[in-house]
Amino acid sequence: MKLLISGLCGHMGTEVAKMALAGCRGADPKGIVGVDMNACGAEGMPCANSFADAAKDPVFTSVDCIVDFSHHSATPSLLDFAVTHSIPVVLATTGHTDEEKAAIRKAAESVPVFFAANFSLGVALLIDTAKQVAAAMPDAEIEIIEKHHDRKLDAPSGTALAIANALCEVRPEATVVTGRSGYGKRTPEEIGIHAIRMGNIVGEHEVIIGTPNQTITLKHEAHDRALFAEGALAAAEFLCKGLPAGLYDMTDLVGKG
Repeated sequence: MKLLISGLCGHMGTEVAKMALAGCRGADPKGIVGVDMNACGAEGMPCANSFADAAKDPVFTSVDCIVDFSHHSATPSLLDFAVTHSIPVVLATTGHTDEEKAAIRKAAESVPVFFAANFSLGVALLIDTAKQVAAAMPDAEIEIIEKHHDRKLDAPSGTALAIANALCEVRPEATVVTGRSGYGKRTPEEIGIHAIRMGNIVGEHEVIIGTPNQTITLKHEAHDRALFAEGALAAAEFLCKGLPAGLYDMTDLVGKG
C-alpha cells in the first residue's frame, strides 16, 4: 500500500510515517511520500510543498491512498487532488467548516473518503455504549468533558462533537451547548460540552449520564498519539480493499455500520 501523508512534518504525520515505514497495516515502506508546507522530506521521503506541486509528479499521483493529518484549511486542495487522480482519502483532521464538510460529501461521490473525528477503536465503542445508556435512561442529564494538550486549536474537539451528535440520534429533542456561562437553569434537553486545554494531554473524553438517583460515567483516555496513527492506517487499509466511492467512518471499520 503506497501512501501520501498530508501534513508529513507535523506531530501526527511523523507518527504515521514512522509506522508506515515499519510496514504497519500493509504499508509499503518504499512507497511513502508526503505533502507539507514545510516540505521536510522526513527520513528521505519525497515531500511536496503543496498538492499543486504534487500533481506534477507521478510519484505522488500514483499512491494508493492519502492519509491527512494536516489542517482543515488544506481540505479543498487535497480533495481536488484526490478526485482528479482517483485516490481514496483518509481524513484524520478536525475543525472543518460547514463548507469544507460539504466539499467532503461531494468528493465522496467520486472516491472513497474515510472521515472520522477520532481514529480510536475505543472511542468508537464509547460512543456506541453512550448511545445505549442514553436511550435506556431517557430522563438522564448528559454532560461531556474533553481534555487535550494546550497546542490543540479547535474547541470543543471534533470527537466531543461526534459524541454529542451521536447522542442526538437517540435524543432528537436534545440541544448541544458548548461551554456554560451566564445566569440560568440548565434545561433538561441540554447536552453540555466542556473543553480543557493544558499541558501535554493526548486526549481524554468523558461522558457523564445521570439522574438524581444514579450516574454512569464513561471515559476514554489516549495514552499515546500512536493510537491515532495506527487507526488511520487501518482506515487506509480498509479503503484499499477496492471499496466504491462513498463516505465511510469508524462504524464501518469496526463492523457496526
